[in-house]
This record gives sequence, structure tokens and C-alpha cells, in this order.
Amino acid sequence: MQENRLLALFISCFCVMAFSASSFAVQLEPMASVPIPTDNPQTSEKIGLGKKLFFDRRLSGDGTMSCAACHIPEQAFTDGQDIALSYPTTKNWRNTPTIINAAFYKFLFHDGRAKSLEDQALMPVGSSFEMNLNSDFLVEKLRIVPEYVAAFQKVFNADVTKERIAMALASFERTIISRNAPLDRYLSGDEAALSEGARLGFALFTGKGKCIRCHYGPHMSDDGFHALNVPENPDIVNDPRMLASLRFVAKLSGIKDYRDLKEDLGRYLVTKDQRDWKSFKTPDLREIARTAPYMHNGVFATLDQVIEFLNEGGGKGNLELTPLGLSDAEKNALKTFLTEALTGDEIKIEYPEIP
Repeated sequence: MQENRLLALFISCFCVMAFSASSFAVQLEPMASVPIPTDNPQTSEKIGLGKKLFFDRRLSGDGTMSCAACHIPEQAFTDGQDIALSYPTTKNWRNTPTIINAAFYKFLFHDGRAKSLEDQALMPVGSSFEMNLNSDFLVEKLRIVPEYVAAFQKVFNADVTKERIAMALASFERTIISRNAPLDRYLSGDEAALSEGARLGFALFTGKGKCIRCHYGPHMSDDGFHALNVPENPDIVNDPRMLASLRFVAKLSGIKDYRDLKEDLGRYLVTKDQRDWKSFKTPDLREIARTAPYMHNGVFATLDQVIEFLNEGGGKGNLELTPLGLSDAEKNALKTFLTEALTGDEIKIEYPEIP
């Protein structure tokens, strides 16, 4: 009974909110149209080539890993681990982000070090603790495969290069899009698309919960960077291999005291701007029910933990958030919205034959 009264109150106030359902629907319209760079137009042949490369273990130094090793189609293109899969004998230090909707991102990686899918594509390939393969060597590995030579000639009318490898991978990744979520249908006028609990959660999302301040647009992210003071993953401090990876990246980034680091500096590693100290990219919320664990370091295993963290006003000392004061019923409603309304059709991938 109390929840019904709350629902009526929120719905009655909904039309006067700063972010109304109608304005939010406009924000979501671009989801139907994926932005394509003019210098890398989509073709079915290029997408098919990129798909083969995405699943090809030749892209790793020892031939055991492909892009799909961490971005598993059946797991919403993540790997389900708190810290991403690592190259043998090494340890990664951040969580695997999904590539669903990455076509819409202005920045890639948790710290935004890449500005396009083309920029991003080969970075994990060359990373010592990810796929550990020199990109120039990758070119030579592909040039001795007749099927790849022919495919690059057909797609680009040119030979294999690392730039064209990146373009093909990016073209495939631009096809991995969340579609037909209940929220989209609801905003288009289908009131039955959301349950009563999800509608209450939507009102909280746009109102008391303040989620929409950072989560809006086609992929429900402001593409910004925020320092919420998320707790450090204790494994990083306790596993010397993770510390080695963290400090190695900091060294390459020009951090003076990198050997003393025990925490992830986030966007600061890229900009060296104190305002970006320990800030991380706002994640896409679509398909969030399928992409646990959460945060840049996978420290939260469940959405309940994330919601409680935000309800408490984030980590100690952060300047971004304040306590929300959500009741248990409101937290449950918000979770219902996130899990029910933002989960689209399953993205089914037919695995390609690798030459």
C-alpha cells in the first residue's frame, strides 16, 4: 500500500521534473542511428573481416587469447570477473568494460585514453599484461595467411596494415548495440512495457536518485569523468603482479612516484590534471543487469552494492555525491528499473570460421 502511494506521488510529479519522460525520449533517439566516421564507412565485408579478427587468437603473443577472451558474447561482451583476464604470468588491474554501445562513446577505457574505436582497437593487443603482441608483428602474422590477404584486398583494395586491422575491428564493434529495451518502448508510448515497480524506479532515477545527472543520452552516460572515491580492490594491493601492472602503466604515463603507487589514479594518468585525480568514465547503464561485477576495479559484485554505495553518497571525501536517503523499497524499485527496463534483446553472435 505504501509503495502504491509512493508510485502515485512520483507519477503525479513526473511532468514537472527537470528531465521529463518526453525530453528523455529525445535524448534516446540516437540509439537507432550508430555514428559512423566518414573515414571508416561500414560495409558488410569490413564488418565480417573485423569479426574474424575479433575472434582470432593470432592477435595474442602466445596464440591463446582473442578479443573475445575478455569480451565474451554470451556474457554481454564482458568476462564476469572483477579484474580482467590477463596474459599468462601477468595480472591485469582493471575490470573488463562491455563493448555494447561502445560505438557511441566519446572516450574508451575507464580512463578515456582512447577517443575512438579505431584508437582503442589495438591497445589491448600491444599491452604487456593483456594480449602482449607487437602490432607490427601482428601485421606480418596476418600477411602470411592467404585468406586475410585476400580479405584486406577486397575490403580496402590494399595490403594488411595495423591501421586497417584497427578499422576492421572497429567496424565490427560498431554493430554491438543494445536494442529494443523496455524503456525505449515505454518512452515511445507503450505504458505496459514497464512494470509498476520499474516505473517507480524510473521516477527515482530521474528524480530523488539523481542518476540522470550523469546517466543520459543514447547509452545513458554523460561521457564524463567523476571521482566517486570507489573503494580500492584489495587484490591490487595484495597481488604483486597487479601492482606491477598498475605501476608500469603509471610509469609509461610519466608519473614521478610510480613505484610507490598502491591505488588507481584514473583519468589523471591521461591528463595529469589534478581535477581528474582518481576520476573514471561514467559507465553505460544499458544491459547493466548482465555486466557484473561493477566499477572500474570490479569491487562491487552486485547492483545492490552499487546502489547502496551511491545512496550513502559515494566514497568518503568525494565531492561529487551526497547521501540520497533512499528507503529499502526505493532502492529495490531503482534496481528493478535498472535490471528490467534497460535490458534489450539478446545480442546473438554466430562465431566465424577463422582462416
